[in-house]
Amino acid sequence: MDRGATRLVLLADRGAREAERCERAVRASGAEWTVVRTGFIAQNFSEDVLTGAVRAGVVALPVGVVAEPFTDAEDIADVAAAALTEDGRHVGEVYDVTGPRLMTFAEAVAEIGAAVGRTVRYEEISRERFTATLTEQGAPPRLAEPLADLMAEVFDGRRSRLGDGVQRALGRPPRDFAAYVRAAAASGVWAPAG
Repeated sequence: MDRGATRLVLLADRGAREAERCERAVRASGAEWTVVRTGFIAQNFSEDVLTGAVRAGVVALPVGVVAEPFTDAEDIADVAAAALTEDGRHVGEVYDVTGPRLMTFAEAVAEIGAAVGRTVRYEEISRERFTATLTEQGAPPRLAEPLADLMAEVFDGRRSRLGDGVQRALGRPPRDFAAYVRAAAASGVWAPAG
């Protein structure tokens, strides 16, 4: 408020303790606020560190068999844009933005494999191995360790439920993971290197 901002939209990680602390600060700010909570973003498979893993045919994470409602980044952007640009309608709202179905990481990775026409498998690994792999790939430990801690925290089942944020904010259903996978596969992003 000191700098003239009168509207805040917080993008928060569903179920993370640090995100809850940030939500409290936004609510106490005196500004008009909206919270957009999201879980694992589908585009992490094609626009982030998992792209190489998909190309290599093995996605290894410390997650297990917990179900996640993989969220399309375009839905997150659409809800946040509406909250920022549509006067009054979204003030004081908390939107849980998720995809329309729950899937395990093994199911999601298998769906990617089917779309690219080759085997891509999921492998559950320990938190320690995940951290070591990230640091071996060049991530500084100060980033790798908190990421591993966050994954251990939020992938314990607490996010294994669907949210209605896209429908409430935009009046339409959320994008399905299958649509994302088809588009990403068609782009060639997961073509094996070489």
